[in-house]
Amino acid sequence: MSDMIKLHLTPIAGVAVCNRRAITDLRGVFERLYCGSELEAVLGDRRLAQINLSTTLRRGTIRGLHFQRSPHTEDKVVTCLSGAVFDVAVDLREGSPTYLQWHGQVLEEGDHQSLIIPRGCAHGYQALRDRCQLLYLHTSAFAPEFEGGLDALDPAISIAWPLDIDERSERDRSHPLITTGFKALEP
Repeated sequence: MSDMIKLHLTPIAGVAVCNRRAITDLRGVFERLYCGSELEAVLGDRRLAQINLSTTLRRGTIRGLHFQRSPHTEDKVVTCLSGAVFDVAVDLREGSPTYLQWHGQVLEEGDHQSLIIPRGCAHGYQALRDRCQLLYLHTSAFAPEFEGGLDALDPAISIAWPLDIDERSERDRSHPLITTGFKALEP
C-alpha cells in the first residue's frame, strides 16, 4: 500500500477523514483523490457508481441532511474543490452505539482532505465562504424513490452549525424531525 492516502477514523464507525499526500514541485501539485485499495478499510469492496459536483453560492447556506434507504444505500467520499464547508455526517443506523450522533469536519480547498460518509449516515454541509464547490464520489447511483432527509436544525441531533443560517432549500426545510416517526436505517 502506498502512502498517498491516510485514514483517520472518527468516533462514528465508518466515518473517516481521508488525508491525501500532495506531491508538489515547480509544475504544481499532484494528489490522488481516490484509490479503492487504499480506502478498502472503510469502503470494503464497494466501487464508485456516480460522481457529482455541487456549487453553493452563498456563505451560511446549508444543504442536507440527505441519505438513501436500502437497497440503494451509499457511501460518499466528499472533497471541497473551492471555498470551505463544515461537512457533517449523522449516524442513522439502527442499533448503532452512536445513533443520532454527528461528526463535523471543515473541508476547504487545498487542505488535501475528504470526508468519508458510510451507508446509513445522513450527509449535509454549511458553506463557510461564498462559491463553494464539492466533489461527491458515490458507491450507489441516485434513486429518488429511496431518498430521504432530515431537518438540519432538528433538536434531536443538535448540530452546532458554525455560522448563522443564510439559506436552505424548500425541500430541505420540509424534511421531518426525528420525533415524527423516523425509522432508523438498516446497518
